[in-house]
Amino acid sequence: MNPPNENISTKKWGSSLNCVPFLLFLFLLHSCRESPESNLQGENNMAYKWSEIVLQATARDSERYKPRPTVTSRYLALTFTAMFDAWSMYDAQAIPVYKAGEINKPKASERTERNKEIAISYAAYNALMEYFPADSALFTDYMKSLGLDPKPKKIKPNSATDLGIRAGKNVVSQRKNDGSNQYGDEPGGDGTPYFDYTYYTPVNDADQVTNLAHWQPKYFVNPEGEHWVPSCLTPYWHMVKPVALDSANQFRPGPPPAIGSEELMAEIKEVIDLHANLTDEQKALVEFMRDGPASVQQAGHWLKFGQDVSRRDQHSLDEDVKMFFVLEVAAMDAFIACWDSKMFYDSVRPQTLIHHYYENEKVKCWGGEGNGWKDTLGSAWIPYSPLSFLCPPFPAYVSGHSTISGACADVLRLFTGSDHFGQEVRIVAGSITEPSYQGKNVTIKMPTFTETANIAGYSRILGGYHIKSDNKAGLELGRNVAREVWLFYMQHVGQEKS
Repeated sequence: MNPPNENISTKKWGSSLNCVPFLLFLFLLHSCRESPESNLQGENNMAYKWSEIVLQATARDSERYKPRPTVTSRYLALTFTAMFDAWSMYDAQAIPVYKAGEINKPKASERTERNKEIAISYAAYNALMEYFPADSALFTDYMKSLGLDPKPKKIKPNSATDLGIRAGKNVVSQRKNDGSNQYGDEPGGDGTPYFDYTYYTPVNDADQVTNLAHWQPKYFVNPEGEHWVPSCLTPYWHMVKPVALDSANQFRPGPPPAIGSEELMAEIKEVIDLHANLTDEQKALVEFMRDGPASVQQAGHWLKFGQDVSRRDQHSLDEDVKMFFVLEVAAMDAFIACWDSKMFYDSVRPQTLIHHYYENEKVKCWGGEGNGWKDTLGSAWIPYSPLSFLCPPFPAYVSGHSTISGACADVLRLFTGSDHFGQEVRIVAGSITEPSYQGKNVTIKMPTFTETANIAGYSRILGGYHIKSDNKAGLELGRNVAREVWLFYMQHVGQEKS
């Protein structure tokens, strides 16, 4: 470890012995070796650095397996839980989420920043090796770059290495058979990881609607121009055990607007009218919140927002371990609660509703890449989305973006003690959906956490994926989840409920 001032040569350090008492010199030398880690903040602290590795793995997972936001939300939450559990051993009040037997915390003199770094690194490594095995080389190389042996042969009991490894493996062990079917061994499964052991079958198929109240799968077009119909994404996800919630249906919202109701008809028309007149600013918002290639999906998107907070507020390792933990647990549990509503109501998306109610009426809509906006029959209406991923392949109510954003925004507000966010991002409108179209360079402003959640939900109406009720109920569900997750978090950091 270099001294804080890297321009000081060893020659100067040697000459300083003539004027500095020897014992003081030893103290300064020790401080130079040990203190820099304690001053690492924001993107330089070890928890933040591991969050970057997590995002890389998530993006690679999306490219390898196509976006699967439910699955990756679990990976992220459990990885940061493992890091929290390892870190908790070096905090006087904190309690691990998944503890094995008696808790024997190291003595106070061993609760150093370096030991925390080692412990959370081994915890992250062991969790990531389990959840993203295809990227094992990435994690192994990163550990080596930190000067840590990924597979140590001799481990001193209760050392930072030991506690970190145990935390990572303990989370993996205790989350097996949690309903996610990660190993394909849930009763009713066929041995395939993430196989739908509930055997969900859509009421409608891609060619015919037999019951308008229910979800209809839609055709996608692959790069070769072939049409195909994706199956429903993890329709059993409401069966996954939450981390903080009592149950998936703990905050289940009431039903969506009834088919044929005035409320539903008004919300369908709102989607058509908004979609027909999308501005560059609105297109950019749809694309930013939807994500494109190498997507990190909603849990990863809000992890990035958490990173923004860390850099803004210059977080310490302790602060980022805690913030990433509560943030990603909120995302995971929000997905579970969201899927409970989606699969319970099995509700239809706007595209099917517009095809039905405006079948023979002229509407203005996007015609696909290269075709721009045009007047067409309602039966040909499509969302503002690439044909290769036309619409999320699962029921509508409630909106996943709204639910996860509502939950994550609220825990960030609670964690920071303020709703202020103050971030912005620049994006070229249309660059993801219609690369041949170069719209304006748009700045999306996110003044508060609450407003960021609101515009995330609104973007899904603009894009044509949801009606207003999907968004409104999703935001409320997410905020209910956030309150429960926050109480859980407060318990585990050793603070009373508030």
